[in-house]
Amino acid sequence: MIKNLFHQSHIAKVALVSAAILVATHAQAATHIFASNLITSEDSKMQNDKTVIVENNKIISIVDGIDQGGEGDIFIDLTGSTLMPGLMDMHVHLSSQNEGPSSYMKRFTDNEADYAIAAVDYAHKTIMAGFTTVRNLGDSNNETVALRKSINEGVSVGPRIYTAAKSIATTGGHADPTNGSSTEIMGDPGPRDGVINGIAEARKAVRQRYKDGADLIKITATGGVLSVAKSGQNPQFMTDELEAIVQTAKDYGMTVAVHAHGKEGMRRAILAGVDSIEHGTYMDKEIIKLMRKHDVYYVPTILAGNFVAQKAKIDGYFPELVRPKALAIGPLIQKTFARAHENGVLIAFGTDSGVSAHGDNAQEFALMVEAGMSEMDAIRSATLNAAKLLKIDKELGTVTQGKLADLVAVKGNPLEDITLMEKIDFVMKDGKIIKS
Repeated sequence: MIKNLFHQSHIAKVALVSAAILVATHAQAATHIFASNLITSEDSKMQNDKTVIVENNKIISIVDGIDQGGEGDIFIDLTGSTLMPGLMDMHVHLSSQNEGPSSYMKRFTDNEADYAIAAVDYAHKTIMAGFTTVRNLGDSNNETVALRKSINEGVSVGPRIYTAAKSIATTGGHADPTNGSSTEIMGDPGPRDGVINGIAEARKAVRQRYKDGADLIKITATGGVLSVAKSGQNPQFMTDELEAIVQTAKDYGMTVAVHAHGKEGMRRAILAGVDSIEHGTYMDKEIIKLMRKHDVYYVPTILAGNFVAQKAKIDGYFPELVRPKALAIGPLIQKTFARAHENGVLIAFGTDSGVSAHGDNAQEFALMVEAGMSEMDAIRSATLNAAKLLKIDKELGTVTQGKLADLVAVKGNPLEDITLMEKIDFVMKDGKIIKS
């Protein structure tokens, strides 16, 4: 009996050792990705005939020519393609998508679960388009906090999400969820709902976002295009409210993104110490100078501007209160972007997807190039610059040894035809192949 037990114990130990060897061998297996062209985004140069070697979830080396690795390694041949860092979109709304008149009814007909399920689909479309990291600037019920968790745990497939959860507005402001409601159901939303008035409520709203699990803060410093309110550009926060938000956010290690169309709202926000201006439609020389002085990023969202301008021409697509704002503001954003770029403003890629369709994010590249930005600078705005805005450039944003393996590829050379960015056919996130 004792001998039999010893024999069984010995077999078990051998099995455990063998399993450990298999696990160790598997862990050491590497993925070798050869590409005819490589954009690292570390600089503005295109490299040729390189193999990027990935082990676990990190880039361990970049070598000249074809390196297929050894036994057990995975080799991916991207001959004729351009490999680059995973793309980043700094302005999306993953739990909604504009679909015309019905969009304005959803807040009365849809539940939290409806938004959450839609977000899973939109997130999948986003990563399949090559965007491995996004900044979600506003949801309704913290559904993108739950989505971030689901993706991080491997339950859902989507990009890395840095979410602001519910945006912060003032009463009647662009992100006040009760705009356009009858007085009977309007109520009096407060900091928990993302609506503030005064310093104390401003601080409480930031702390509530932190409690809810947000990564950053999003405020609507001016009127907006699609909200059911008259002005699209008036300032909607007082200076002391902005300063309270920024100071409190910094205490919690959070950055502040600012929706703004009008000049005065931008000026107040920049002087309060925010990190980025979204849209920026009516920025002028003074605002450009301030943005450069304070190293504030500009996230242009040209695609959204063009989208709403086109849809506003269709009778009934937008409410009549929204339509003139869309016609006036939408077409200006591309011109504003051109001026900002020409004058050296820091620019990070962003689309406001959810206004336009999710998965179409890469259409922004052609609009940026059309406005005067080089193809390489447009790509770097969606890689290195975006990573710097998120303060994650030590881990992501370039194809660099030691960084996380977020990689995408297109057939051909996007520096010769930027519309190729709309046809991403290889996606790797965190060392795992998502699309090939």
